[in-house]
Amino acid sequence: MSHSKNELKNSNFSNWQFILMMSVAVVVWAFAFPFIKIGLSELSFVNLTIMRFFIVCIVVLTIFLLQPRRFSKLQKKDVIPIFLLGFFGVMVYHLGLNYSEQFISPGAASLIIATSPIQIVILATIFLKEKLTLKKILGIIFALSGVIIISVWGEKNISIEIKYISAALAVFIAAIMTAFYTIAGKKLLERYSGLSLTTYAMLLGSLGLIPFLLSDFSIFGQVSKMSSTAWFAVIFLGVFSTVIGYVIWYVVLKTKTASEISVYLYAVPVLSTMISYVMFKDEITLFFILGGLLVIIGLVIVNMNKEKQKID
Repeated sequence: MSHSKNELKNSNFSNWQFILMMSVAVVVWAFAFPFIKIGLSELSFVNLTIMRFFIVCIVVLTIFLLQPRRFSKLQKKDVIPIFLLGFFGVMVYHLGLNYSEQFISPGAASLIIATSPIQIVILATIFLKEKLTLKKILGIIFALSGVIIISVWGEKNISIEIKYISAALAVFIAAIMTAFYTIAGKKLLERYSGLSLTTYAMLLGSLGLIPFLLSDFSIFGQVSKMSSTAWFAVIFLGVFSTVIGYVIWYVVLKTKTASEISVYLYAVPVLSTMISYVMFKDEITLFFILGGLLVIIGLVIVNMNKEKQKID
């Protein structure tokens, strides 16, 4: 516990350190969406989730074994809450996102995921009794309208509309899981360092994937045939987009408000759409642009709050 206090004491970053950390997070998260598409070309959406977190567990366990003093002690009373945090906030998030990218573009998925600050506002209003102002309501309406436009008319030549819309809904649920991860995790950060909470959430949450592994043995055949490109994508997703990205998120969230951090997340769908266009030649329609603008405008309105309140 003393180490956690030391981390908190030393975690007041300079402005350039904060910008650098968030820039790294933005880049690795932006690349995650097209790399998921690559992984799905050779793995089912469930098996991609399992392989991603197999890599994650190896990395975080290695760090834990080599640097045990860097970790806050796991308290018995927090085992179940952290398991729920990891399973719903991380595993369900990735299952929903991976399912969705079978049918929608990485750019569309990243734009819908970008509404997570909206879900944070909604959950904070419900569970933390935060005030829902007229401005926030207006921002929510803009953002959700953008999601509907992207979900229904965002891409050309949609051959299976029901699956496309269900995929968009799965991403939206994933965005809610991101909000849950932020709201629930903020309280636990009072007792754990960012690295510790990320590690425990990943390890305990990954246990929830065991029933998927035991019910379908196709993973062994798929993994044995994976190309080097697919392996690169899975390793990048596990090491960079998950371990590094999530650790940065919780380390920064320990001393910054959600509104300060969320501004940087606006860049993720923009960069991801550009990467997706280069890699897959995904067509960007006018409805996609309109929906994306509404999402960004809604996010900006919600976070234009001069009284930067922490989520406590």
